[in-house]
Amino acid sequence: MKCPGQDMQFWKPGDIFEVECPACGRTVEFFKDDTARRCGHCGHRFANPKMDFGCAAYCPYAAQCIGDLPPEVALQQENLLKDKVAVAVKQYYGRDFRRIGHASRVARYAEQIAQEEKANLAVVLTAAYLLEVDRADAERMDVDSANGDTVDTGKAGNGLAVARAILDRVHARRELANAVCELIAQLNTNGGTASLEARVVCDAVLLAGLEEQKRDGALDDGRLQKAVATCRTAFCQAQANALMDGQGGS
Repeated sequence: MKCPGQDMQFWKPGDIFEVECPACGRTVEFFKDDTARRCGHCGHRFANPKMDFGCAAYCPYAAQCIGDLPPEVALQQENLLKDKVAVAVKQYYGRDFRRIGHASRVARYAEQIAQEEKANLAVVLTAAYLLEVDRADAERMDVDSANGDTVDTGKAGNGLAVARAILDRVHARRELANAVCELIAQLNTNGGTASLEARVVCDAVLLAGLEEQKRDGALDDGRLQKAVATCRTAFCQAQANALMDGQGGS
């Protein structure tokens, strides 16, 4: 079934209109569902000034419906996706508020560092939420195996599969889902901080851990100095140094 908004039998007068080319001033005809058109006189290509991309911001089939999405719409989709992932992760943890809180702190720091370092924000923030899903499942598998219990292979010890299932559930683009899962896998291997995005997430985990240690009264100068030495980004270094200064003055 075709989207009613795109089916011409539902169109009204004015859904086909003319617009002046911003480059040469000649008239260019637009259909309301055109994302962009090229001027037949000067060849300038420009976006449809009347198009409403509202539904495209959340519809998982937007690209199939209207073709290539304008950058601002793609950004809206990724912003909504991060919120959906956050909700899905919280649902996955259920009443495990410790993990929910930790994932939220990691994501908060990841967003700040990614913006400062110009990293891929959608990949970084999504991976930050899903990273603990992978590790939580690995821990469940270790505990169950040690107790001689049967491991539920549909969940325990299969964190990457769970992460991908969550990404599928929120209709993440295949390229984004692959990039997020590759980043999680990279972070769980030795020397997995070669990419900027991996360094950003590692530093976000570090800062979240320092915040939690300070809250619990378990942070001392020795741990802080060691943490500062392992920072991988300038933002993390500055945050850890500020925390160390505050610790020393207390």
